[in-house]
Amino acid sequence: MTVGETAEREDLLAAAVVEAVEGTSAYAGSVFLRSRDRRSVVLAATCGVPPSLLGGWRLIPVNSPIPIAAAYSSGRTVHLADAEETMRRYPQLAVALPYAFGSCSVPVGTGRETFGSLAIVWAASPGSEGLSKAQRRHLRSVANRLGDSLSALRARTGKPVECDPGTIAVETPAPSAAAVRVGLFQWDSASGACVVDDELCAIFGLDPRAFDGRAETLASCLHPGDLAAFRSCAREAAMEGRTSRRLRLRDYEHGGEGYRTVELWGRVPKADDMRARTHLVGAVVDARAGQVAVAAVERLRDGLFSLAPDGRVTYVNHSALQLLGVSADELLGHFLWDVLPWLSDPDIEYRHRSAMISQAPASFVACRSPDRWLAFSLHPEADGVTARVVPVGQPPPASTPPASPPETATATAPARLGVMYHVLQLGSALTEAVTAHQVCEVVADQLLPAFGGQRLAIYVVRDGTMHLLFHTGGHEDFLEWLEGVPLHARLPGTETLTSGTPLFIESQQALSRGYPGIPTGEVSSWAYLPLIASSHPVGTCVLGFDEIHPFTEKDRGVLTALAGLIAQALERARLYDSEFALARGLQQALLPHRLPIVPGIHTVVRYLPGTSGMDIGGDWYDVIPTDSGVCLVIGDVEGHSIAAAATMAQLRSAVRAFAAVGHTPSDAMAGVNRTLFDLDPGLLASCCYIHLEAHSHHAYAVTAGHPPPLLRRPDGTTDALDLDIGPFLGVERASTYPETRIALPPGSVLALYTDGLIEEPGTDIDVGIDRLRASLAHAHADTLDELADRLLHNARRSSYRADDIALLLTAIRSPRP
Repeated sequence: MTVGETAEREDLLAAAVVEAVEGTSAYAGSVFLRSRDRRSVVLAATCGVPPSLLGGWRLIPVNSPIPIAAAYSSGRTVHLADAEETMRRYPQLAVALPYAFGSCSVPVGTGRETFGSLAIVWAASPGSEGLSKAQRRHLRSVANRLGDSLSALRARTGKPVECDPGTIAVETPAPSAAAVRVGLFQWDSASGACVVDDELCAIFGLDPRAFDGRAETLASCLHPGDLAAFRSCAREAAMEGRTSRRLRLRDYEHGGEGYRTVELWGRVPKADDMRARTHLVGAVVDARAGQVAVAAVERLRDGLFSLAPDGRVTYVNHSALQLLGVSADELLGHFLWDVLPWLSDPDIEYRHRSAMISQAPASFVACRSPDRWLAFSLHPEADGVTARVVPVGQPPPASTPPASPPETATATAPARLGVMYHVLQLGSALTEAVTAHQVCEVVADQLLPAFGGQRLAIYVVRDGTMHLLFHTGGHEDFLEWLEGVPLHARLPGTETLTSGTPLFIESQQALSRGYPGIPTGEVSSWAYLPLIASSHPVGTCVLGFDEIHPFTEKDRGVLTALAGLIAQALERARLYDSEFALARGLQQALLPHRLPIVPGIHTVVRYLPGTSGMDIGGDWYDVIPTDSGVCLVIGDVEGHSIAAAATMAQLRSAVRAFAAVGHTPSDAMAGVNRTLFDLDPGLLASCCYIHLEAHSHHAYAVTAGHPPPLLRRPDGTTDALDLDIGPFLGVERASTYPETRIALPPGSVLALYTDGLIEEPGTDIDVGIDRLRASLAHAHADTLDELADRLLHNARRSSYRADDIALLLTAIRSPRP
């Protein structure tokens, strides 16, 4: 898909989700599109809520008990009027997002084909009736129009309607009142003519329909003392190329008695013609609303600050800075709970999330060390949160019923849902982790910041002994003494696993008393978590703390709960890794083990499997010697599945059979196409087939919808070969495939590849082909193997490859005998 086509799809998604939100009085909405393998729906666009607020709900398996997935799978509307109905029908969603909101999810598609789901969210008090029938009809109408538009875009571009898991979602902020007004103008100082937009007329208090187009009319609205400065703008711009002035404008909106300040910015377009230098273009900026609001807020004794929808601080007044004990530079653009250690309790972040999603005020009390208590209140709107902070007396002990409203919580006694936050967040993140290494990375990313740890190690059990699977932290020797230790050894890492009980050690002295002789290193506190799945010991997760860390009852309860989640995810991931290795072994068995040696040419091949899933792909390559020369083949069966791999193996055998009996490239490709129809796998395939003639430096090439080969000539010039393109294999049984004769001078290099090497989300495939062509042209390599490695350098380093990659390079050496 080209950049323009990608932008067109993004515009369609953004317009649909905005229309859905505005037409139903919701405050947020999102669009999910199906993934390439149709196993998940992926977040593609949002309005009014940043993706970070959705936690791990960026990729949802289609069989999940989540409304978005249910709407996609069933093709029906899922309407949840309030939190009670959500809990009753979709408890998993209610546990992960335990807030007072209603939602409606509808399928996006056309005809009998579903592309994804569209969902909106609104604040809902208990007993709410939710959306009216008219609002639900509107939502379905928006989704249907989006489906029709996506279908039309697919028909025009040939690109499927799907969303890559790595694609960044389109974000549209919630509408809010503008604090700055900007009016545009064009001013010809020679004639005095002035063309302005409606916003500039509004700033000057003029009726756009009655404005006479004269600069003097605008000047009449200014303070008399600023008329000279206004008239000098054009002269200054003609001399300097640009101008800026601060002008006082009569305040017609408040009776015309006073004046307010605006700023005029202008410039003269670059031109050699001196007459053109009398032409000034620019803008008038009225920031009065923002300035007045800031001045009013700064006068207050109470602390006030503003949070973006994702929780980052966007504004803070002087009083709030004094109460919080930080500077504006430390706070602006950051999260409160990241900057202020005494606000790092998960409950604080939970309060903000609750306010944003339920659109209901929230409050809490926290203690700034040593004994200064502050009360916070959060007042949400769709575009963010306004927060107030004031000093209060010390709240009653946690065991005493609080006198404050039920929603108030203190940092010493956080609400239970706040404690559950990291459990839910980790559980959600683990659903997306596939491999054992990914599980370990998720655990480290979630546990260390949540509990203030500095290092983490995960040991697994193999053959009755402990083996390090993952480690992160400041010192490489962290717990290295546990490697290879048998399960029956009396050590904290093994005893916690054999007993099934977590072990929390708060000091080096406590460790030495319980386990004499164990090295402590620079770690001061440890948490040993047994990883047990289905009564089977999987391993041990160890958290290390550089400073002494007292483990509260809350810490112990949460970490114990998390250990079960980690164990289940790790056991599942290790099984996946084993099955993945088996699947890849099967795929490699279907491809040539080595390429034949052919006089006059040298060939090398590289194959990189995709990293997006366990399913095996349908890319293949081959080098086939014949009596009349040698055939170079590369192909790609659509999809990633056992069926795709089986079809690939059958097509590879068919190509070899047609080549062996001496068919021309055109007849061979037509025969392979008929073979695919006879197999009837329901899959399409692309293929490029080049027959190099013996005793000459020419070849005949045919292609069935495959990316064009690249040819680097001896002088270094490199081009994509302009071949006559035939249709994909499997489109029509009677398809024909024209041949193209190409010259292959000695010293040239021919590159055949599959689209996994050149495709990037949101980028036209022609851009990828040209990028590969440039790499081939400029790559410095002493051998063909080194050249292949250089062409795949970036692909090897990427942690995410959505598709398999096959690359076949052929060097033309000398006339073949």
